[in-house]
Amino acid sequence: AHAKVWHLYNTSFRPTQGGQVSIALGSHWISPRRMTDHNIKECQKSLDFVLGWFAKPIFIDGDYPDSMKSNLSSLLPDFSESEKKFIKGTADFFSLSFGPTLSFQLLEPHMKFHQVESPSLRQLLSWIDLEYNHPQIFIVENGWFVSGTTKRDDAKYMYYLKKFIMETLKAIRLDGVDVIGYTAWSLMDGFEWHRGYSIRRGLFYVDFLSQDKKLLPKSSALFYQKLIESNGFPPLPENQPLEGTFPCDFAWGVVDNYVQVDTTLSQFTDPNIYLWDVRHSKRLIKVDGVVAKKRKSYCVDFAAIGPQIALLQEMHVTHFHFSLDWALILPSGNQSQVNHTVLHYYRCVVSELVRANITPVVALWQPAAPHQGLPPPLAKQGAWENPRTALAFAEYARLCFEDLGHHVKFWITMNEPYTRNLTYRAGHHLLKAHALAWRLYDERFRPSQKGQISIALQADWIEPACPFSPKDKEVAERVLEFDIGWLAEPIFGSGDYPRVMRDWLNHRSNFLLPYFTEEEKKLIQGSFDFLALSHYTTILVDWEKEDPLKYSDYLEVQEMTDITWLSSPSQVAVVPWGLRKVLNWLKSKYGDLPMYIIANGVDDDPREEQDKLRMYYLQNYVNEALKAYILDGIDLCGYFAYSFNDRSAPKFGFFRYAANQFEPKPSMQHYRTIIDNNGFLGPETLGRSCPEEYTMCTECTFLLKAVFLLNAANINLCILLIVYLKNYGDFYFVLREVLRHSINPSSWGFCLPVLVEECA
Repeated sequence: AHAKVWHLYNTSFRPTQGGQVSIALGSHWISPRRMTDHNIKECQKSLDFVLGWFAKPIFIDGDYPDSMKSNLSSLLPDFSESEKKFIKGTADFFSLSFGPTLSFQLLEPHMKFHQVESPSLRQLLSWIDLEYNHPQIFIVENGWFVSGTTKRDDAKYMYYLKKFIMETLKAIRLDGVDVIGYTAWSLMDGFEWHRGYSIRRGLFYVDFLSQDKKLLPKSSALFYQKLIESNGFPPLPENQPLEGTFPCDFAWGVVDNYVQVDTTLSQFTDPNIYLWDVRHSKRLIKVDGVVAKKRKSYCVDFAAIGPQIALLQEMHVTHFHFSLDWALILPSGNQSQVNHTVLHYYRCVVSELVRANITPVVALWQPAAPHQGLPPPLAKQGAWENPRTALAFAEYARLCFEDLGHHVKFWITMNEPYTRNLTYRAGHHLLKAHALAWRLYDERFRPSQKGQISIALQADWIEPACPFSPKDKEVAERVLEFDIGWLAEPIFGSGDYPRVMRDWLNHRSNFLLPYFTEEEKKLIQGSFDFLALSHYTTILVDWEKEDPLKYSDYLEVQEMTDITWLSSPSQVAVVPWGLRKVLNWLKSKYGDLPMYIIANGVDDDPREEQDKLRMYYLQNYVNEALKAYILDGIDLCGYFAYSFNDRSAPKFGFFRYAANQFEPKPSMQHYRTIIDNNGFLGPETLGRSCPEEYTMCTECTFLLKAVFLLNAANINLCILLIVYLKNYGDFYFVLREVLRHSINPSSWGFCLPVLVEECA
């Protein structure tokens, strides 16, 4: 029938009308369960039985696919040779229908041949292109569906539409497929066959219960309209990379959730005497009854600290952020039992970091399993639900400030308290605990230790799923206030909980949110020196209820993701522009505060040798941070990448860990390059560089004064300079100081060869 009509048009009407004729064929796409030859052949068979049944006779040779003929035998009619010639070539283009009506719903299970269906339009287009000799393809029907209860904000439909059109563009641009048109299904909601009115597939909403059945454009219609106006997805100026550098004192850091406490001492602390059995066993033999003089212990004696710091130096970071283990330091929750060995180990870690010119950034508490990162007795007594935990935290903070504060100038009280796991009562006490620790440091320790202290909040960005929907914007703001504002507003804002939060809970007759006394407000408000945030991803929110598993009745919000976004193996969306948006939101809420991105990172496939996703993530998130600094005027003071190594954060690390060895991944070198460039160098920034700053210890100052006093005596000058070099190893510092103080050039010339030899 199709062939007769095509020949009729071709012979009698095409010469005068100049049109084209084809047949619209529906198809699914299918993937192998496992990449074996058998499964691949089964996928081919599945497509043959659905699409190839009609496509092969028309586009190839006038006959059915071989897999159908061999499997169906007498059930499949035969074409005569004349019929084959009559049918072959009776299409001017390949007309394709793809969507959930055939695929995923009506396709009989036995037609899948035990393989897996997939909504991938790009692969189907490429397969048609290869299978049917590169025809022009016109997509005459494509779309998705939403629940029949969904009204005008059809985010799920909109993002499927975006995905399909993006895949069509990729098929054209990247795969060379000749796609000549695209048609969205459908114009308006209607009767969906066996599904009736239980689903909606229209770009326009139809109120079936109203008298006039008025049509209203959905979010998908507005999206499709703008897409047509742009003829696709043109590059947006805000998404273009920016060249430039951060300020010279910018903090470049890396994060380790917890430093592995390993108090194993190095071999050099062993007082025993050994002989090397060179001739026989080739081993060291301990000499009984003989010991060396016991020497004073040093921090370098801890075998685990040096290699870790060497890795940090290899990264070129200026800051290292980690959390103390409260339960390890105070097992009983108070100072009746202090683990001095662990405390000494932490003291050695921070002092050795300072010696290596790396600033330690130390968090007092971070939620973790077991017991939420609390000492077991406190966890058993109600954890943060118990107001006494706040007092215990303040005493714990005092101990840390006293013991570590001479080396630590950058403190975090609470690191990433996750509001979605907090009760209102626990959050209330947590805020007071933070404020008590901050006030204690501010009044008792800051005058002598000269450090800074604040709280680090988790701040993922929340984006309206439908950008044209006022309701989705309202929902997004509500979630931001519950996620971030809950803890941020009392500290950085008014001293009380966000008004949006209070009003929403009162509206729902939920009066569980506590009230602060005026004294507590004064305690909490302003208890910060900077604003630190952890940011990992962006979440879309919609007010329409589509997926009950991802819908929060409490906040009346549906969470979702844009299926066109890149995502990590653990399905975390990679959305760099979300970082810039959350920085601007915080600035608009709490003013022009100094900010630190205290943690930012993504998991990657450990089998992927090049960890390309992490490199892409770093490049683009740091670039968005640069845009926030340069274009938006955010007072951004530092960026910390997450995480240091796979031992403490599997799949997130810059270093692999296996067989007690740390191996750098390519992403580590990529991050180091960004640090070395202090951002992203371009033609206009290549000439800019930050002046190197040198800090000199008391002993160095004394030594150089001696040098300057003795500059008349060449030999004394030379000896003192060499002594300085052997102790402090900074040749360029000596050179600068010598020249700056105008030491006799002849004396400098006398010393130069010796100094160069010593440096070598």
